Amino acid sequence: MGAAQTSTSLVTPTYWDDACRHLAKRDRVMRKLVADHGHARLYTRGDAFTTLARSIVGQQVSVASAQAVWNRLLGLFEVESEDARGPLKVQDLLRVEPDVLRKVGLSARKVDYLRDLAGHFDNGQVHVSDWQKMDDEAIIEELTDIRGIGRWTAEMFLIFHLLRPNVLPLDDVGLIKGISQNYFSGEPVSRAEARDVAEAWAPYRTVGTWYLWRSLDPLPSDA
Repeated sequence: MGAAQTSTSLVTPTYWDDACRHLAKRDRVMRKLVADHGHARLYTRGDAFTTLARSIVGQQVSVASAQAVWNRLLGLFEVESEDARGPLKVQDLLRVEPDVLRKVGLSARKVDYLRDLAGHFDNGQVHVSDWQKMDDEAIIEELTDIRGIGRWTAEMFLIFHLLRPNVLPLDDVGLIKGISQNYFSGEPVSRAEARDVAEAWAPYRTVGTWYLWRSLDPLPSDA
């Protein structure tokens, strides 16, 4: 895990250089990808509630549309942020009527999801202070109990917010496409085949996944 963070600071994993050396030693494809994209790094910023709220707002809409709705949502609470990220506060969201939330461009379903998310944080049903000592699956189970958060979203949270080193998101289209293009000459790849390829990356499967994303999109992913 990285150091403590604030809403505006960037935090990169302390294990990154070790992971790159491991991947380059164990996997010839990774050796090339690390060489090609080694200047870039995974990073996290922001608080857990804001990060998860943004993931809900962004579901099934374009990046531009999601950002516009997010900006209007922050505007309800007069939140000022250099990068329009927040933070969004649990109590702020809970005190606003659903109809008001709908007016910023949120669907009724997303309003329900956001309020359920806020309720889980407000009631202590998510144990943020315990996450550092909880294993990945325990955190995924806790997060997927929240309406609107599935396994993929929980895994992205583990990667981009908690910086967990060994996450393999087999439901991620980019991961499967990256394995197909880099290991199977573009042929279709099953989940079992993807898992077999990633065996060599452990205990840094997050980093292997990240470099495959970079092979498809050179710009660092932003969460």
